[in-house]
Amino acid sequence: MKKSDFHFDLPHELIAQVPLAERSASRLLVADPRSGTLEDRRFTELVDLLRPGDLLVFNDTRVLPARLHGRKASGGLVEILIERVTGSHEARAQLGVSKKPKAGGRIVLADGSEISVLGRDGEFFLLRFETVEPVEKVLLKLGRMPLPPYIEREAGTADDERYQTVFARASGAVAAPTAGLHFDAALLERLAARGIETGFVTLHVGAGTFQPMRSERLEDHTMHREWLNVGAELVEKIQRTRARGGRVVAIGTTVVRALESSIKDGAVAPFAGETQIFIFPGYRISSVDALVTNFHLPESTLLMLVSAFAGRDFMLDAYRHAVEQRYRFFSYGDAMLLYPQSRE
Repeated sequence: MKKSDFHFDLPHELIAQVPLAERSASRLLVADPRSGTLEDRRFTELVDLLRPGDLLVFNDTRVLPARLHGRKASGGLVEILIERVTGSHEARAQLGVSKKPKAGGRIVLADGSEISVLGRDGEFFLLRFETVEPVEKVLLKLGRMPLPPYIEREAGTADDERYQTVFARASGAVAAPTAGLHFDAALLERLAARGIETGFVTLHVGAGTFQPMRSERLEDHTMHREWLNVGAELVEKIQRTRARGGRVVAIGTTVVRALESSIKDGAVAPFAGETQIFIFPGYRISSVDALVTNFHLPESTLLMLVSAFAGRDFMLDAYRHAVEQRYRFFSYGDAMLLYPQSRE
């Protein structure tokens, strides 16, 4: 298959630039390829679309304020986007700068502290923070929320809370698991009251999630690495859910990515480590029975993942419907409840 097979036309004004006043006020497109139906609903109606005994699986990663600004020794401005914290004082990052620094170069941050450039790792730079405090504390003090490149404004103080799920707890991501942004405390309480169980994986979303595919053939693409943890407690919940006839519902593509990466001998098993899994049509997703997801960029690996789940033609039809009905797209946008194509 080709990258261009996943293109769709998106009016720029449908790209959500700010979140809604309330998290759960989003719209929800219910898309079922088995019946070919598309239903326009409200996100709060998700409670009624699920059944007692279903299991919702969330990604509990917490977004770091991973965007920093500094200056080179020459005085040139540098924008730093941490891709991953690799040690107490080390990180891998993208650098926005007119002339790329060489190994041994120094970057001075706003408080006068310094970062050393250790070298390159492909398109990323390896950095060492020459600070008393570890990287994460420096980010908490000086960093800003790393809003996606299609949000055309600087991060504000409101984004510190809204570009974070209400259940975020494991720090390490540099992008939000955006399907989870629609859930607030009241909605989670309603789900629990209906007898719907919840569980968590951790997958630290990296900056690579926004990088465009450079190869036209899908088979030639090398996926970025992300760290994940699927624990024994969640595996037991999945097993109990399956045994009672309940459905496993992934909240976001990152959950699908984590669960599919942990499959061993045909079933989800405890696993912690890195994944480079690339899911596109032809791959059979077996770990989940439904998926809540936001709308994704044209020709993106995330659109390819949901197309593997529900079928490419059906997904493109659903996206055309979403455009016609003026849904809000991407991280701060609306959501879909997606069912799988026939597995027979």
